[in-house]
Amino acid sequence: MSKIGIIVEGGGMKCAYSAGVLDRFLDDDITFDYALGVSAGSANLASFLAGQRERNRRYYTQHLKDPDYFGIRSFLKTGNTFNLHYIYSTLSNSDGKDPLDYETLAKNPTDFRIVATDAQTGRPHYFHKSQMKKDDYRIIMASCALPVVCRPQVVNGRKYFDGGVSDSIPIAKAFRDGCDKVVIILSKPRGFVKEPEAHRLLYTLALLRYPKIVRDLDRRHIMYKECQDTMYAMEKQGKAFLFCPSAPPEMSTYTMDPEIEEQLYQLGLKDYETWKGQLQAFLQD
Repeated sequence: MSKIGIIVEGGGMKCAYSAGVLDRFLDDDITFDYALGVSAGSANLASFLAGQRERNRRYYTQHLKDPDYFGIRSFLKTGNTFNLHYIYSTLSNSDGKDPLDYETLAKNPTDFRIVATDAQTGRPHYFHKSQMKKDDYRIIMASCALPVVCRPQVVNGRKYFDGGVSDSIPIAKAFRDGCDKVVIILSKPRGFVKEPEAHRLLYTLALLRYPKIVRDLDRRHIMYKECQDTMYAMEKQGKAFLFCPSAPPEMSTYTMDPEIEEQLYQLGLKDYETWKGQLQAFLQD
C-alpha cells in the first residue's frame, strides 16, 4: 500500500490559501500517512491534524487584528514583527483564546515533521511532532522565525530560523522518508519565479552573527528553483499532486487585511472543488 504524504509550503499570510484547502480535506475525511510543514504551513498542518476546522481561518481573518499579533508594538516588545509567542503560545495554549487541540494532534497517527533552519549551520532541521509538548510549540515558532523580521527561536539550546530559508518545498525529504506520493499545497501560483532576495545590505548587516543564514538568503532563489524542478518532475511522473492558488489576490507575505485573507481562504475552498476529482484519482491509484 502506498505511503502518501502532504507538504504545506510557508508564505506568511499567503498561507490562508492552504487553510482553505486543508479545511476541505477535513470535510471529506482525507488523511495522510506523512506530513511535512514549512513555516506558517507547519502551523496550518497542526490545526489540520488536530481536526480543528476553521481554526486556521480565524488566525488569518480575526486574530490578525489583535494588537500584539503583528507590527511595531510586537517588535518593540519582543523583537519580532510577527509576535510568534503571542500567536503560538498566548493564543494557542490550552488557556488561550483559540487553543490547539494538542491531545488530538498527538494521537493522530500521521508522521508529522516540521522544518526549521539551524542558525549556525544554515542547514534544514526536521523536527518530529513528538518533540512538541502541550503548551510548548517552540518548534512551530522556530519554523516561522523569518530572518530580520523575527529573532531566532531556541529549541534544545540551539537557535533556528524559518524553515523556508533552507528547504522551501521539502519534497526530497518526503521521498527520502519513504513516501510514494505527495500532495503539495503551495502559497504561490504555478510557474512562480522567485527573484533574488531584496535588501541584501540590510539583511547582511542584521545577520552578522549568522553568516550561514546570509549565505542561504543569497542563494534562496536558486534553492527554490531546485525544489520546484524536483516537484514538477515528480508531478509528471504521477508522484506529486499540486494545489497552487489559481487566481491569488494582490498581496504580500505581510498583508494584514482580513478581507484579502478571506478571499484567499475562499480560493482554497474553490480550487479544492475544481481539482477534487483529480485528487481522488491520484490518492486511489
